[in-house]
Amino acid sequence: MEFLNRIELRGVVGRADINSYNGNQVCNFSVVTEASAVDREGNSSIEPTWFNVSAWSGVQGVQDLNQIKKGMWVRVIGRLRVRKWVTQDNEERSSNEIPARLVEILPKEDLQMQPQRDY
Repeated sequence: MEFLNRIELRGVVGRADINSYNGNQVCNFSVVTEASAVDREGNSSIEPTWFNVSAWSGVQGVQDLNQIKKGMWVRVIGRLRVRKWVTQDNEERSSNEIPARLVEILPKEDLQMQPQRDY
């Protein structure tokens, strides 16, 4: 049996920043997904979950990282990476990041992909 660390997201881009490191571009962007839940009283609610994604130049699916903009629907395939560090105040911190292997911009015309509300 082989190990597997793979995550696939379909959601809306929040912020998107392009940076350059050693001549290579990287787009750091956030993606929000939604899950519906029902509490004990039968009230339904939408639970948004934000993910931090990094896509380097040459990532599959996108010709130019500048195409990734706030409000776009995207599909992201990558792996989950947990970063841990200790602050100057000696507090342990961690964050989750998804280094993308594939970023696909989804068409807004697809009625099944319309957001339930604006972000």
